Amino acid sequence: MTARPATGVAVLGSTGSVGVQALEVIQAAPRRFRVVALAARRSAATLAAQARALRPAAVGLVEEEQAAALAAELPRGCRLAVGPEAVAGLAAADGAEVVLNAVTGSVGLAPTLRALEAGRRLALANKESLIVGGELVAALARPGQIVPVDSEHSGLAQCLRAGRPEEVARLVLTASGGPFRGRSAAELAAVTPADALAHPTWAMGPVITVNSATLMNKGHEVIEAHLLFGVPYDRIEVVVHPQSVVHAMVEWRDGSTVAQLSLPDMRLPIGLALGWPDRPGRLVSPLDWSRASSLEFQPVDRATFPLLDLAVRAGRLGGAAPAALNAANEEAVAAFLAGRLPFPGIAAVVSRVLDEHRPPARLDLEAVLRTERSSRERARTLVEDLTASRGTR
Repeated sequence: MTARPATGVAVLGSTGSVGVQALEVIQAAPRRFRVVALAARRSAATLAAQARALRPAAVGLVEEEQAAALAAELPRGCRLAVGPEAVAGLAAADGAEVVLNAVTGSVGLAPTLRALEAGRRLALANKESLIVGGELVAALARPGQIVPVDSEHSGLAQCLRAGRPEEVARLVLTASGGPFRGRSAAELAAVTPADALAHPTWAMGPVITVNSATLMNKGHEVIEAHLLFGVPYDRIEVVVHPQSVVHAMVEWRDGSTVAQLSLPDMRLPIGLALGWPDRPGRLVSPLDWSRASSLEFQPVDRATFPLLDLAVRAGRLGGAAPAALNAANEEAVAAFLAGRLPFPGIAAVVSRVLDEHRPPARLDLEAVLRTERSSRERARTLVEDLTASRGTR
């Protein structure tokens, strides 16, 4: 039997947490995967080291001031693309059968659209692509072209193999509850960025960790689940599961439930997305069922963590409303991490921006980007107003 050639992979956001873990997965299976392109916003030294180790045909870097230093460190024959379009351009790189979009933030939308237009299978770790441009992405994607990397949506995709779409009753996403599970709204008023970044089970970047603390990440995931799997919002649930072992569940119309369980390790959903629908070799340790353990499930405290329902509201509104929500949230989280906004102020800013949102007359990429820009500007103004009001007390 002739061996199947290694799958060509473009890794966008290769110097971030998901990108680095993806390269570990790829290097562990050199006969199965080969890197054809790497791209990052910054971290030229890390990007150069990755290029020397993996020998891609092309490398992309957004920040132009680091380009000269990077070019001097690249292996011979490796093409360098530089500038704002570099990452999106490599989403259609020659030989890239799979594109892993692990870019952070809404700048990941353009590479997502480019990869879909080029017919690549998209391993999607950039959740903002679906939040900011969900309807545009959904309109471009062929059935099965997007494979989620998020642990919860990867879990749903695995569970959904157990039956037909018309047999699904509900999708259930689990939330760890973050570092503030069980705290009251009053107790959250004085929490610090360091408190919010102390996640009990996952090691993630600062923005997604704060989103976990506010439950905005679960709101994002509800929107993503709706777009990825075509299930109405009223049939998508969120429950708190502190152990982060059950990542997702699907309830079927006959009353049975199928769950996906694994240790909290992103290498598993990454490996699944890169090789979908085939399962990779052993990437993580299996659960030890011989040891005594318990799995807890609790309802979400929606009053204390209002961003979950705000996100679902934006998803139901559709159009550019999720883009407004995401832009406001990114600005508010940045202000919180900088010490300029209290933790409850994140929800206050996002709520106000969403209330003021007006849908564009026509939904296209430019309309989404305009909404993003105006929502960011409005969020910054609201942060300044809140900061000023705190200073005058």
